[in-house]
Formats: sequence, C-alpha cells, structure tokens
Amino acid sequence: MLEQLLEFVINHWILSSVWAVLLILLIKVEGSRGGAAISPAKVTQLINKENAKVIDIRAKDEFRAGHLPAAINIPARDLPKRMSELDAFKETPIILICKTGTTAGASGSLLAKAGFTKLNKLRGGILEWQSSNLPLVKN
Repeated sequence: MLEQLLEFVINHWILSSVWAVLLILLIKVEGSRGGAAISPAKVTQLINKENAKVIDIRAKDEFRAGHLPAAINIPARDLPKRMSELDAFKETPIILICKTGTTAGASGSLLAKAGFTKLNKLRGGILEWQSSNLPLVKN
C-alpha cells in the first residue's frame, strides 16, 4: 500500500503538491479558528496586564478538580444559552481553556460570531498549564 502511495505521488507530483498545500492551509485556518493559541506565560501576562477574563469550557466536575484563579466555568455545551453572561466582555481579552487545547476553537468561533474581538485559547489546555507547574484553584 505504501509503495502504491509513493508511486502515485511520484507520477502525480503536481496534484500531490496541491493537495499538500491545501492540507497545510486547512490546518492553519482551523488552528487559528476561535482565537490565537497562546502559551501559559502569555495567559499570565494577559490576566495581569490587561485584566483578561478566563473562560473554562470544561465540564463542571473537571473545573472543580482544578482551574485557573478567577476562571468562569461555562461548559462548551452550555455556551450558546449562557453567552449573555459574557456580553460585558466583548472588548476585553478572553482566554478560553479546555482540557488539551483542541476543543476551545469551536467555542471561540461561536464567540467571534457573537461579536467578541479579543479571543485567545490556552495552547495545550489545562494540561499544559499543569505541566508548567502553574497554580490551580480547587473547589
């Protein structure tokens, strides 16, 4: 099978090149969807210098097990019906946090459509925050 794929790529190098470029562009667009992916250090900077609001989109039990100080828990599935709670923060930097950093983009897209302009997501999610030995609050 691998030999057939390699033979196809060699025989159709232009088509394969176009496919690779489109795949890279798709990954880039999807990666930036819903805000910029930022490091834990940048999250800390935004919170301290720009009074960023942290929205944790994980389930309530995961949130209670450990979350960033002053984080607001709005599980991703509840975001559409609870978005009005965030209306006052449309021009405030918002940091979305999920478990691994892979699902915050969808919530960010939803907020962007609602007029939120300064969206960010924690790259690597809460797991990256923990691996950086940064503080968590437990309820």
